[in-house]
Amino acid sequence: MVNSDLVIDFVNSLELRPYEECLDSPAALSAWFAERGLLAAGARATRAEFAEAIRVREALRELLAAQNDLPADVAAATDELDAAARRAKLAVHFATSRSELQPDVAGVRGAVGRLLAEVSAGMADGTWERMKACRADDCRWAFLDTAKNRSRAWCSMQSCGNREKVRSYRERHDH
Repeated sequence: MVNSDLVIDFVNSLELRPYEECLDSPAALSAWFAERGLLAAGARATRAEFAEAIRVREALRELLAAQNDLPADVAAATDELDAAARRAKLAVHFATSRSELQPDVAGVRGAVGRLLAEVSAGMADGTWERMKACRADDCRWAFLDTAKNRSRAWCSMQSCGNREKVRSYRERHDH
């Protein structure tokens, strides 16, 4: 079973409206990964690993935006994810009746690799197709589209969806 919440929580560690960055330092990144069982307690991220993880997060946001018909630099995003997968030395590991992608390095790069393994599993089972970034430019919150026809565009109809409806209404009636 794919842990889509893990991937969504990682992308949503940066909130654009109001602006709140949860991963504002290597220590914060290490703590975030440790709290989710992806990194041993006490392990520390370097500045380079921190920068890599933030680039991975934003690459994932780009791909989720593209899945919601938003302009996105998909080539740059996939290049970043490919590079992160190589740094994590992701490899297929086999068991009796299944296989899974696992990083062959420990530490922060291994934690990022475990996140990417969840993305890969989601792509394989169709969960990834339901993950999107909100269409609101000032939001881009990641969410799982649970609509039967996969048509959800906003993280929340009560906030972003409503604001867009009001904006659209005003545009139509102010001219």
